[in-house]
Amino acid sequence: MTTPAPLRYGYGTNGFANHRLEDALEVIADLGYDGVALTLDHHHLDPFAPRLAARTQEVARRLDRLGLSVVIETGARYLMDPRHKHEPTLVSTQGRDRRVEYLDLAVRVAADLGAQAVSFWSGILPEDTTPQEGWERITKGTAQVLATAEEHGVLCAVEPEPGMFLDTLAGVTALRRRLGDPPGLRHTIDIGHTVCNEPADTATCVRSVGPLLANVQADDMRPGVHDHLEFGEGDIDLPATLAALREVGYRGLVAVELPRHAHAAPTVAARALAALRAAEATL
Repeated sequence: MTTPAPLRYGYGTNGFANHRLEDALEVIADLGYDGVALTLDHHHLDPFAPRLAARTQEVARRLDRLGLSVVIETGARYLMDPRHKHEPTLVSTQGRDRRVEYLDLAVRVAADLGAQAVSFWSGILPEDTTPQEGWERITKGTAQVLATAEEHGVLCAVEPEPGMFLDTLAGVTALRRRLGDPPGLRHTIDIGHTVCNEPADTATCVRSVGPLLANVQADDMRPGVHDHLEFGEGDIDLPATLAALREVGYRGLVAVELPRHAHAAPTVAARALAALRAAEATL
């Protein structure tokens, strides 16, 4: 029987919010990570700032020199609205075109960097919006982004986020179905979110998505509490999760997402990689 290939680990730049992007990439590479989950934000390759193509090429050269793979994340908190976190979204009452513009730019950056995917989420449904309106908005916006992604040969991956309109893997599956199950639209799994918000255990969630899994975020959590924790501080069964990822043949990055730990990013990142490698060594 063929032994599954080792997993490839990355770290999210949203966990290096106090670092310049070039410094964050150097630290992540020096620690031994295989790649980086790059959140396009005001201080890390701002897609709305001038000279985006030239700046992207600079990042591409740096990633190549450091031997880092990349996935593009789009969870910037205040990039578009300095007063309202994550707004506007694909389900907002106003400003949805601005979110589509951001995601279109993310697709172009992903193409230039050779990224494995662009990951995004739905957003929180406004109180005065019905679920039907939410579905109409998320379906239309995602279709617009997919058109750009198909043009550039980029995969899109939707992440279910606790508290948002699409908050479980079943919601992402429903979105894919409404769009005709397009091959370019796949799943992001945050393994911590499965503990927090899914009815099944993490390994079962991974197996249920299988070949449609295009992006994995890694952290620990507790049931019902959306708080990104270091491994060992929550209820994630890390060896079982990594075994399931290997079982389904996942070849992308497993990228640690600890945005609230940026004050100690190098130390936390080192601990996370050690925990991941130790868990995989038990398989």
